[in-house]
Amino acid sequence: MSAFYRKSKFIRRSRIIWGSYGAWRPRLVFWAGAVAIGLISVGFAKLADMAQHLFGAVTTAGTWGFLLPLVITPIGFVLSAWLAITLFPNSQGSGIPQAIAARHLHQEDDRVRLLSLRVAFGKILLTVLGLMSGASIGREGPTVQVGAAIMLAAARFGGMAQARGLILAGSAAGIAAAFNTPLAGIVFAIEEMSRTYEARANGLVLTAVILAGLAALGLSGSYNYFGTAVTAPTLLADWGLVLVCGIGGGALGAGFSGMALYCGLRIRRWAQPQPLRRMLFLAGACGLAVAMIGIVSSGNTFGTGYDQARGAVEGHALPHLFFAEKLLASFLSMISGIPGGIFAPSLAVGAGFGSTVGALMGTSIALAAILGMAGYFAGVVQAPMTAFVIILEMTGDHQAVIPIMAVSMLGYVTSRMLSPEPLYHGLSRVFIAAAIRARRAQ
Repeated sequence: MSAFYRKSKFIRRSRIIWGSYGAWRPRLVFWAGAVAIGLISVGFAKLADMAQHLFGAVTTAGTWGFLLPLVITPIGFVLSAWLAITLFPNSQGSGIPQAIAARHLHQEDDRVRLLSLRVAFGKILLTVLGLMSGASIGREGPTVQVGAAIMLAAARFGGMAQARGLILAGSAAGIAAAFNTPLAGIVFAIEEMSRTYEARANGLVLTAVILAGLAALGLSGSYNYFGTAVTAPTLLADWGLVLVCGIGGGALGAGFSGMALYCGLRIRRWAQPQPLRRMLFLAGACGLAVAMIGIVSSGNTFGTGYDQARGAVEGHALPHLFFAEKLLASFLSMISGIPGGIFAPSLAVGAGFGSTVGALMGTSIALAAILGMAGYFAGVVQAPMTAFVIILEMTGDHQAVIPIMAVSMLGYVTSRMLSPEPLYHGLSRVFIAAAIRARRAQ
């Protein structure tokens, strides 16, 4: 009896450890989904870079090439908006509000409308189209929606029930793979996506970030998004940057997010009688305005703004009005209704603001650009921990840890005082309300 008991106990213990196919299938599907997010994020990044370079090559060729955006950009905006409305609904804008809204919806059908593989495909396609047209957008926010959609599809295929936690994990993996910032992905999921710490989802988030990060590293290698900066405050004026970039950047960010929420509400009311026709007209008008700003700025405001931000981080001063031009181009691209994120353009605006402040105060341009990014980004998203961690990981400037933290907090506090509603959560309510209306209409 003792031998039989030991054998049966060993078998039971082996089953607990190794489980059955039914127990392992959800894990394998989850792991495959996380790896897919990393691979797709890298491919998305390469397509986005190719689109920007193609637009730049076309608009700088020949004597009159610089005027081509007056034609290409409005047409591209209209085409992108039309495809988003007719073929890929719920792909408009950043994508982060859709992921946040999906976590608040209880019906699977409602979540799938916002986070389906079809929407994810359209998001990638139309973001690339927008960059090919010169829009001032980024791919990082769209990568969050794509990651959440992939993980939600994996949940359905693998029979996993933790939809909210899996959306959180997919969003974190998307940010981590897009910027090569694993810590920022985790902090973003906790601070921005959920606004609370969810102990049950921490294992999912951490595993997804690790696997997506490893997949991205396998293709792109290890790198800092903006290279490696080595700069720290040494003079009294350098510490003055903390106040100016924190308060000024936060105020600018609050203005951007507050106007985006206000104009978004007004535009939805204005478009109601003829939504398709009026939204296409708006997209074309915004595209023409973005093209004109791009021409005036010698092409600096087209695209993500990565090159300009990196140049500022490396110590090369940007034109004094670049930050204002980039902010306006990003705002117009956002309200136009085309798919595209605001992460990268916000970093460019912040770097431009910091560069201008640094030049006027006679301080380090590199330090000012980094602090400007932190202050403005914290002001836009109202997530100071995410701002601090993501700037630190992207620049590798560990000598300026305390100033970056202080600027992020100042930017957040200033923004909350001027615009109490966080941008992404305010936008997510639009999708939640639309889902509720659609369900009641059924």
